[in-house]
Amino acid sequence: MNVHTLRPGRPDQQPAFNLPTVIVWLSAAMIAIHVIRMFILPARWDNLLMLYFAFWPVRYTPELFASSFAPGGLAADAWAFVTYAFLHGGAMHIIFNLLWMAIFGSAVARRFGTARFLLLSGLCAVGGAVAHLVTHYGDTAPVIGASAAVSGQMAAALRFVFELGGPLGAFRRSDSAAYYVPAVPLTQSLANRQVLGFMAVWFGLNLFFGLMSTPLADGGASIAWQAHIGGFLAGLALFPLLDPVPRRRF
Repeated sequence: MNVHTLRPGRPDQQPAFNLPTVIVWLSAAMIAIHVIRMFILPARWDNLLMLYFAFWPVRYTPELFASSFAPGGLAADAWAFVTYAFLHGGAMHIIFNLLWMAIFGSAVARRFGTARFLLLSGLCAVGGAVAHLVTHYGDTAPVIGASAAVSGQMAAALRFVFELGGPLGAFRRSDSAAYYVPAVPLTQSLANRQVLGFMAVWFGLNLFFGLMSTPLADGGASIAWQAHIGGFLAGLALFPLLDPVPRRRF
């Protein structure tokens, strides 16, 4: 599999289906962490890793926040808003996240470049954790998985992939310049039937599986659908702030 990095605003002549380097390295890191947890680390060490790096809403209650009682103290209180995204509950959990990241995250990575893409992903992970914390304050169950970050990448991709000339537009380019089509304002983007249809299905599935409390395959945990929505909304809000391509003017 060939990989390459595109610079924002400068189309590359390489085939558009090649994965950007940042997607490959992120995927490799998540897979490596999961393999080490599942097959190398003793259960005791894996439990410690979860205590230090998963997102635990109970950490932010007055009794535990910034105290010496929670593992890692204030530092772990801060980094857990991002590090939980590198941990997964099972094979299907990580496979689905990596597949969605390969599809939508790749489009954003080509447009944004590595630094902006990582910043967007990290902030969307934070947005997902905040949304889960607000709706599950004091909960003792941990949250893990890159779903919130991937949801934010998906939201950012929706801002341009369905535009005319975009990679999924009604009239599309077949080269890498498709990833640099100017985005329209959010209100106009939401008038696009493809965007609205995709969002309706995505929100509907999240609400359905969340309200049904369907457990993740082989992970044994419920879907943190509020975190998905928090990451998605963060992606929508952050896109115009990080997008390196000048917006389309009317």
